[in-house]
Amino acid sequence: MRAAIFHEHGGPEVVRIEDVEPPEPGPGEVRIRVGASGMNHLDLWVRRGLPIETTMPHIGGSDVAGTVESVGGGVDDWAAGDRVVIDPSLSCGVCDWCRAGEEPLCDEYRILGEHTQGGFAELVVAPARNLYRIPDDVPFETAAAAPLAFLTAWRGLATRGRLRPRESVLITGASGGVATAGIQIAKHLEATVYAVTSSPHIDRVRELGADAVYDRLAGDWSKALWRATEKRGVDVVFDSVGEAGFRQAARSLAKKGRMVVYGATTGPKAELDLRIVFWKQIELLGTTMAGRDEFREVMDLVFGGALHPVVDVVWPLDRAAEAHRRLEEGLSFGNIVLVP
Repeated sequence: MRAAIFHEHGGPEVVRIEDVEPPEPGPGEVRIRVGASGMNHLDLWVRRGLPIETTMPHIGGSDVAGTVESVGGGVDDWAAGDRVVIDPSLSCGVCDWCRAGEEPLCDEYRILGEHTQGGFAELVVAPARNLYRIPDDVPFETAAAAPLAFLTAWRGLATRGRLRPRESVLITGASGGVATAGIQIAKHLEATVYAVTSSPHIDRVRELGADAVYDRLAGDWSKALWRATEKRGVDVVFDSVGEAGFRQAARSLAKKGRMVVYGATTGPKAELDLRIVFWKQIELLGTTMAGRDEFREVMDLVFGGALHPVVDVVWPLDRAAEAHRRLEEGLSFGNIVLVP
């Protein structure tokens, strides 16, 4: 089969299209012919060689939609031809965390396409229990743009952030896949949304439903937000930017506000004035991916039309290296999707 693969860490140029042996499903697994696969910042981190345990040579791609081609032993619920999307969260399924629906806290937790071979290929193998059926009227490209972004945003805002109607939220890095999902989820939860992005994306972020959008390069946006909230601040901050804007984001919180962190694209060593923490009595919350029930809940909202994955471009697999470069240079808005 053809796959976008890299043999060593480095820049986008290390990604090449090669013919590799197709994967075979083991017991409890399913082989899927990939219809589309979405790209995330996670793919950049794995390719760059950040301290992540992974397979080498490596095929990335955590967000995969396609058609069941064959099944391994013990799989009775799926058959060839079924249209499916994969929950990229891989866990043991039997530990206390998994039984409690907290799969991301499983000691054996992994992510498809990060710790294992992923979907930037013609075929991929996944556990049968990670599959979810795609309605016939939902294109593979739409389904593939949803999983990682929407499950991360749903858990971060609805579960960890406890965002409620009539509350307010600040979403940083608002042109990214998780952030564009977060804007829609926050509006679905009937919250007021403030967003920070770069100037080329301001109008598109506003079209997604953000009530106010600030240019991150046009001075101290936190002062403008402070005035807009009548010196109250926001109830929740949903942040993946990390180091570069963390101080401003924390300063934007209202009393008893919740800072939800799901990434650190500009660096992991953020500065935080602890006086804000105890004086405002804020909470600092981490979040990663989502449990299986959360995945199904948010995918039902996507498939039902309540939420809409933002697709930046749909490119053939042959342009995988170019897709890495586009995402790395911050040119994309929403998710890049590759089609074999």
